[in-house]
Amino acid sequence: MKAQKIEYLHISTLLAFILIPLGGLTTDIYIPSLPAMAGDLGVSMQQVQLSLLLFMVSSGLSQLFIGSILDSFGRYRINLFALIVFSIASFIIALVPHIGVIYGMRIIQGITVSLIIVGKRAFFVDMYSGEKLKHYTSLFSVVWATAPIVAPFIGGYLQVTFGWQSNFYLLGFLTAAVLFFEWRYTGESLQKFQSFNRKQILNVYSGMLKTADFSVGLLIIGLSYSLLVIYGISSPFIIEKVYGYSPVVTGYSSLGSGIALMLGGITSKVLINKNLFLKINTAVILQLIFAGLMTLISFGANGFYVLLIFTLLIHFLSGFIFNNVYAYCLQRFSKNAGVASGLTGGGIYVISSIAGYGLINLFEIKNVQSIAMVNLLIVVLTFLGIFIFKRSVVRRG
Repeated sequence: MKAQKIEYLHISTLLAFILIPLGGLTTDIYIPSLPAMAGDLGVSMQQVQLSLLLFMVSSGLSQLFIGSILDSFGRYRINLFALIVFSIASFIIALVPHIGVIYGMRIIQGITVSLIIVGKRAFFVDMYSGEKLKHYTSLFSVVWATAPIVAPFIGGYLQVTFGWQSNFYLLGFLTAAVLFFEWRYTGESLQKFQSFNRKQILNVYSGMLKTADFSVGLLIIGLSYSLLVIYGISSPFIIEKVYGYSPVVTGYSSLGSGIALMLGGITSKVLINKNLFLKINTAVILQLIFAGLMTLISFGANGFYVLLIFTLLIHFLSGFIFNNVYAYCLQRFSKNAGVASGLTGGGIYVISSIAGYGLINLFEIKNVQSIAMVNLLIVVLTFLGIFIFKRSVVRRG
């Protein structure tokens, strides 16, 4: 490994796992603050929700193309630069509370986060192989799920105690601290730099996206993640405005959702040697049952508890499906790890943000009944995606 002492490999691996959830942390930490931000900034609920969409779309679109840059110019210096810019953007959001400034900084944060996490996912392919690589990639969604567990929980208390700006101060200080350790203990992990040939790079992207099992896999994990996006954006207004609970309750509900997602990923890790399609077919059928029951029961029972209980069940299965298909996609093209990592991560964000934000506005999600029906629609689409995915893998042989 160039420019990096081998004894620092374990520290570098730990730092990579710390940074992989940064995208989720950046979105989820201020979810309990969304209603307060709307009131404080004097803007509508939709305008505040747009700040989430802008981050996700900018991050997703960036990840689609950043992989080739990282494969050509390396990971280390780009990562340090991105951490610096991300930290500065976080402080600007806290210090200049204007919706236009927030939009601009969220776009910058989206681009820098994509540089950071694509490079860190590719780091594992750079440094590990075989069973070790399979082990680490299967942990990605488990580690990634720490953000929806920890972030809203912390964000709820920060909102009640210090106000919404404190969320962005925390992001700024956290990334500044990680920056120091990255500079001190890590180095360049890419061992073979690829020439930056635009025509060749476009051919690589085209070849990957034309590979049916990979592209359908992206659709499945994007839809799975959109369940989390929809809940994250909609639940603060339902919990705080419809049912009158505090942002701390929103944080606890998101904590439960995140734990369910992580447990789904951990269960997937435990069953790593079981047949892929037996696992995901069983999971999506159970999802269909729970999403259908949630829709039926939501019209007669106490809405808050229906929302919470069925969200936990559906998100557990979502984490299970996500982890299996995510690991498959990341390992599909090991010779172009940066591009595969970028397409996978970017595809998740682009698909989930468009599906999530689009369905929220199309169905005008303002109560448990509407969020239940949207969940059912997404699970049906996931079921169809898994059916096509299996046929593609079988055809590949």
